[in-house]
Amino acid sequence: MNHPDSTPTRRDFMKQTGAAAAAATTLGAAAGLASAQASKKPLFNISLAEWSLHRSIDRTGKDNLNFPARTKKDFGIEAVEYVNQFFMDKADDEKYLKQLKQRCEDVGVKSLLIMCDREGYLGDPDSAKRTQAVENHHKWVRAAKFLGCHSIRVNAASKGEYDEQLKLAADGLRRLTEYGAKHDINVIVENHGGLSSNGQWLASVMKRVDHARCGTLPDFGNFGSYDRYKGVTELMPYAKAVSAKSHVFDKDGNESRTDYMKMMKIVLDGAPKAWHEAGRWVGIEYEGRGLSEPDGINATKKLLERVRAKLS
Repeated sequence: MNHPDSTPTRRDFMKQTGAAAAAATTLGAAAGLASAQASKKPLFNISLAEWSLHRSIDRTGKDNLNFPARTKKDFGIEAVEYVNQFFMDKADDEKYLKQLKQRCEDVGVKSLLIMCDREGYLGDPDSAKRTQAVENHHKWVRAAKFLGCHSIRVNAASKGEYDEQLKLAADGLRRLTEYGAKHDINVIVENHGGLSSNGQWLASVMKRVDHARCGTLPDFGNFGSYDRYKGVTELMPYAKAVSAKSHVFDKDGNESRTDYMKMMKIVLDGAPKAWHEAGRWVGIEYEGRGLSEPDGINATKKLLERVRAKLS
């Protein structure tokens, strides 16, 4: 006859099965974590902004056709960000766009966005000019859609007092965004001079536009006297792309004007769902003159890769 104290009770049984279940759960979680780590995607991906080659690329559209293949072959980068100035008269040229799209497909390069300039002030105080600027961007929305981009990058240029510019820029952006939304294209704003280089102002414009398809493209430079780290922090909640501006590198390969480690921590900590959904792209935009354009691109890429490895 068993001693009463040694007889298994229901409580003992539950403890044992509970412990076994916990152990199994722990092992399963560990296995799941290992699997996730094994297939872990990079913290961010690297693309190339065409402006990095602005000193050598022509404005006829010919070099733009070669941009995807050059990006892949010369730099080992698989995503591009176009500049409209390099194919300014081709936005409605279906034959040209088909050729450009095919060039991308041939080399496995993804088209991300088109940076649009010289199409008027989206926040122009003159109502007719503001409307014209909005309509001038329509063709780039359509071109971006055709090429498979997720966005066009625009400028929130305006004139007048702080609050008036905020209102005018938001009006033009909202109208353009509504057009972009019909084509599943985002309208994103870079800090690019004027009040747009004030992170607080541009964040306020985003709040006023209040549209999921309207966002920002924080550029590490272009802030003037405004604190760049504060500015990127303010713009990241609305970001759908990021521009890693570079100018000068020190002997250790670090960018002299921007602490890339600090900046990328800000980017990753503040990145919204929209940035992740767009592919977590960080675009190289070399503007320096100390190095050749190719060397500057490679130096920026190497720095981003080193930062990514340290943060992973």
